[in-house]
Amino acid sequence: MSIAVNKVVTFHYKLNEPDQAVFEDSHDLKPVSYLHGHKGMLEGVESALEGKQVGDNVVTTLSPEEAYGPLRDDAIQRVSLKHIVNNSKKKVKYLPGMVVQVNTANGPQDVIVVKAGLKNLDVNTNHPLAGKTLTFDIDVIEVRDATEEELAHGHSHSHGGHQH
Repeated sequence: MSIAVNKVVTFHYKLNEPDQAVFEDSHDLKPVSYLHGHKGMLEGVESALEGKQVGDNVVTTLSPEEAYGPLRDDAIQRVSLKHIVNNSKKKVKYLPGMVVQVNTANGPQDVIVVKAGLKNLDVNTNHPLAGKTLTFDIDVIEVRDATEEELAHGHSHSHGGHQH
């Protein structure tokens, strides 16, 4: 079965910047699943996987614009500590460079700490991979028809997809 719109695709991947070491590898974790053609995956990755089948290996390099976007200069914001996600409930010492989550109207968002104060953090709201050219080395491990429920919800309900 070939990857096309309304197919659930499951894959493992390795991620790196060109000519750099791999910094993310799903092979030791659960594979990623998504509903093809429903904007649940980077467009460049979807395009590279279109028409591929189980067992195929796909290597694609995406520019920042095709991946997580260019770095935005206006992305520094001051955020009250009360909006920072802290599941441990222990006091955390925030340091520049740390990735933390901020509660937003659209759910938690990863941000990078630029400066820590007593009651606020100055954070960079660019995606941590914004501005980077990325190479995805993808191993397709499953392609199947989406269920009626997945099509109605617009996302996969297996592996790395949304669980209800």
